[in-house]
Amino acid sequence: MPAKNGSTGGTRRLVIVESPAKAKTIKDYLGAGYMVESSIGHIRDLPEKADDIPEKFKGAPWARLGVNVEHEFEPLYVVNPDKRSQVNKLRQLLKDADELYLATDEDREGEAIAWHLREVLKPKVPVHRMVFHEITPQAIRDAVANPRDLNLRLVDAQETRRILDRLYGYEVSPVLWKKVKPRLSAGRVQSVATRLVVERERERMAFTSAHYWDLQALFDTNKPEERPRDFTATLSAVDGKRVAQGRDFASTGQLKTANVLHLSEAAAGELAGRLQGASFAVKSVERKPYTRKPYAPFRTTTLQQEASRKLGFSAKYTMQVAQRLYENGYITYMRTDSITLSETAVAAARSQAIKLYGAAYVPDKPRVYASKVKSAQEAHEAIRPSGEEFRTPGETGLSGDMFRLYELIWQRTVSSQMKDAVGESITVKVSGRSSSGEDVEFSASGRTITFYGFLKAYVEGSDDPSTDRDDSEKRLPNLAEGDALSVSRLDVAGHSTKPPARYTEASLVKELEDREIGRPSTYASIIGTILDRGYVFKKGTALVPSFLAFAVVNLLEQHFGNLVDYDFTAEMEKVLDDIANDRAERVPELQRFYYGADGDEGLKEMVSDLGDIDAKEISSFPVKGTDIVLRVGRYGPYLDRDGARVNVPEDMTPDELTAEKAEELFSRPTGDRQLGHDPVSGHMIVAKGGRYGPYVTEILPEPAVDDDAPKKRTKKADAPKPRTSSLFKTMSLDTITLDDALKLLTIPRLVGELEGEEVVAHNGKFGPYLKKGADSRSLASEDELLTVTIDRAKELFAQPKQRGRGRAAAAAPLRELGDDPNSKKPVVVKEGRFGPYVTDGETNASLRKGDAVEDITIERAAELLAERRERAPAPKKTTTRKAPAKKAPAKKPAAKS
Repeated sequence: MPAKNGSTGGTRRLVIVESPAKAKTIKDYLGAGYMVESSIGHIRDLPEKADDIPEKFKGAPWARLGVNVEHEFEPLYVVNPDKRSQVNKLRQLLKDADELYLATDEDREGEAIAWHLREVLKPKVPVHRMVFHEITPQAIRDAVANPRDLNLRLVDAQETRRILDRLYGYEVSPVLWKKVKPRLSAGRVQSVATRLVVERERERMAFTSAHYWDLQALFDTNKPEERPRDFTATLSAVDGKRVAQGRDFASTGQLKTANVLHLSEAAAGELAGRLQGASFAVKSVERKPYTRKPYAPFRTTTLQQEASRKLGFSAKYTMQVAQRLYENGYITYMRTDSITLSETAVAAARSQAIKLYGAAYVPDKPRVYASKVKSAQEAHEAIRPSGEEFRTPGETGLSGDMFRLYELIWQRTVSSQMKDAVGESITVKVSGRSSSGEDVEFSASGRTITFYGFLKAYVEGSDDPSTDRDDSEKRLPNLAEGDALSVSRLDVAGHSTKPPARYTEASLVKELEDREIGRPSTYASIIGTILDRGYVFKKGTALVPSFLAFAVVNLLEQHFGNLVDYDFTAEMEKVLDDIANDRAERVPELQRFYYGADGDEGLKEMVSDLGDIDAKEISSFPVKGTDIVLRVGRYGPYLDRDGARVNVPEDMTPDELTAEKAEELFSRPTGDRQLGHDPVSGHMIVAKGGRYGPYVTEILPEPAVDDDAPKKRTKKADAPKPRTSSLFKTMSLDTITLDDALKLLTIPRLVGELEGEEVVAHNGKFGPYLKKGADSRSLASEDELLTVTIDRAKELFAQPKQRGRGRAAAAAPLRELGDDPNSKKPVVVKEGRFGPYVTDGETNASLRKGDAVEDITIERAAELLAERRERAPAPKKTTTRKAPAKKAPAKKPAAKS
């Protein structure tokens, strides 16, 4: 059949994918006869704002939801405004095509994108669904040769998810706006993830540390030929009674295990004294074979966890880098919960393992992995290097973070087809008797690896830094029962139980997956959302809930308990799986969720009556052991004691707010200090602590009121405004004087005139500067605001204007952190006009809430820099706006009459 465009090249096929990068790679593989174009993601969705709603629906009571809840939950889809031109382009291309291939990703979201494309483009030519899990020439050729129809069950499941999330967000979020704070958001999985982080912090706040002691002995075998000759053992029992360890204590600090010996520091010291000069011998030696099997190939969640542990990547950044690797043909599809490998991939992994490590490291039969995730969709393959033969990292030509992530995936895949690591675990018990006749027992454990197997290629990381790596060894001397030992050193060792560790991105991903909450492909965006919304911030790698998160979770638990219930949320995922597998229907499930069924309350009823929600109570948290209450206000958290208030530092973590800390905050100066009267105006000058820092201002007298004059409404803008000025960084509320304050109140200060224009000294958001018309120059210090002369200003304006953080002379870095693993350049912490930031000389990234200059690590700095590189610069706007009115230079106040 001749092509519609009149060429003699045969059938013309239009292939549509989601991303331009994917389109470029596939186009190179398909060649002539194929037009490959990108939809640039979703082309239509539920309306985001009122302006997006078509005119004919605006009066409908359900229109704000974008879902017709009155008629089978029909979604109201609109083409995204920023995609209209691309849709028109696709329509034009389709006019010249004989066939349409929809080649979006092979998951539910990809299936839905393909369906939306078909619905919007309304093709009159044959439509094929083209699927593949890797972008290689052979995989693309196979996909073209073996297309299928759209899977409408997958589409139905994805559309149900979208509608559920829209109803949840658009019905529950307004409750948060009214009762907690404007512009907050709630989400079906987002809110549950926030609750997990808050609950962990509650556990930490309720935790009481227990203290216990034992003895550490260094035993010598007295055999010079032994390597090692000595070893360390820990006191494990006294007179047959086990010595208490951390696991024996509850979170209350009390013993939870009966019949154990809890040694105090004094008792441990006395026992050590009674063991001086005692004889010791080996009581028993227990040897067991040690075997460690390879780790399964990566699925989405395990890749996110391991990239967090080993590379310092956030879940979001991991998926961004993996997306680029996939679209450029280096790895298979990265959104999968499968750990299976194709026969081709197994052969490639085994071949590479033999080539690199030898046939002795590869088992006779290929390894087969089965997923332990109940809802796993085994239709996909695990994440692995693409192709029938794997490229080593060095053969890819990749660099930076793409190289590092590919290397991680390659190592994991190859190691999964290698032999077990084997060795021997040893437990030694040593006995002795004290001078008072007590029988004591010390224990020591060791491990040797006789064949490293897969550990030659890959060793998995751990969320607990105190955990030994799988390839670590602890060698003990060659001991036998009855061997005499001498004590080289005997120490009293104290220990304290620790509260449960906060979640990291890696451990939160694992927790969500273990609870079967949400889908693995959504975890990165969920964590990104709770960070962006201010519900959670990072302290190092730990995820810390804000006080705002406590208020939000408090409201949801008390009034929407079912919606943040872990089991309920997991059950909704099973419902979506049932819809995808033709075991359930969309409308009845949405009906049950929104309107309720079988006596269960639905979402609509939950949000209908908000009268019993006490906004103040929801956001109030008594500080244990005090009469102080922490409250979450619209402008941040603060402490309240009988009406007296004090702000809570922005970077304070909830578990740090103890009774002692709360009292300390109240004991600090509030900042409301009367400094005296201005000798010119007579106004009282005061120093205050404000939301944006300390400042000075004047108290204006109340305007005189003429009772006989007609009443007029005075606009707020017309009311007289007091002079106000921030304190310099070198000043403090405790020591500022009236003279200092009066000088500050002259800012903005008129310096003089240059070339017929006023030169004014300002203290701006980003530092001190001079302003002359539309031109400006930075000043080196705030003190210059009060001293700079017109001659100095003339010199500054004669110099070329400098931009960026390099305006002032470069200051010495605050800290040197080491080399960035991506750019290989040294990373330092510097103080900038926006606050402290990290830089490798090319990329700058500001420290976030929870990041401290003295604590930040090279791993955290590398993560910040990687995220900063990933963010493309915002496009420049061509529209012009009227400049806001500038603050006028200070004028001398009128003298008292």
